Order: sequence, then structure tokens, then C-alpha cells
Amino acid sequence: MSYVDGFVLAVPKKNLAAYRRLARKAGKIWMEFGALQYVESVADDVKPGKSTSFPQAVKLKPDEVVVFSWIVYKSRAQRDRINKKVMADPRLADMMDPKALPFDGKRMIFGGFKYVVSY
Repeated sequence: MSYVDGFVLAVPKKNLAAYRRLARKAGKIWMEFGALQYVESVADDVKPGKSTSFPQAVKLKPDEVVVFSWIVYKSRAQRDRINKKVMADPRLADMMDPKALPFDGKRMIFGGFKYVVSY
């Protein structure tokens, strides 16, 4: 059964073009190394909740937008192999410097998930 890495983060609206460039570059590399799907999406209908929500989870500021992303793999073992290659790839060296990112990496939420239901 497939495996998914999921991400939620806040990107300043003024940095969306830079984030898109980074995401396109990263997505090509993840796919090159064997990911089945790479998706980056920007919030369109995401409202603050009373108890919790995407905006609250990333401590969204007024000049930011929520980004929700995921990468699909055949298995967790495949994900671990792919991520090791991706993290060592020199084409993504700029992503390894938190100061160079077009978002605050400290507010990014991420994790790996096993499928429960899939169609």
C-alpha cells in the first residue's frame, strides 16, 4: 500500500512566485528519484477555526497564505530511499539553508502517513 508525506506551511504572498519556482524544481527531482506524485496547493477556501484550523496550525499572518502539499510513494521504504537521494542532491542545496527559503520553515508541519483508504 502507498505512503504519503504531507506538509502544511505558511508562505508570504509576496514570496509565492519564489515558492512556486522552488516547488517546481523540487517536484521534478522527487519524481526523477521515483515519487509517484508530487502536489503543491495554495489555500483557496481555508478559514480560521474556533479550536483549530490550517491557519491556526501554521500561525498564519495577514500577509501569508497556507500551502498544503503531499508526495506519494509506493511504500515507506521507497520514501526513505528517495528522500535520502533528494536530500543529498546538489540541485537542492539552496533548500537546505533555512535563511534562503521563501517561507518560515519553523512553522512548517510535516509527517509521513500510511494509507487507510484509497480509490
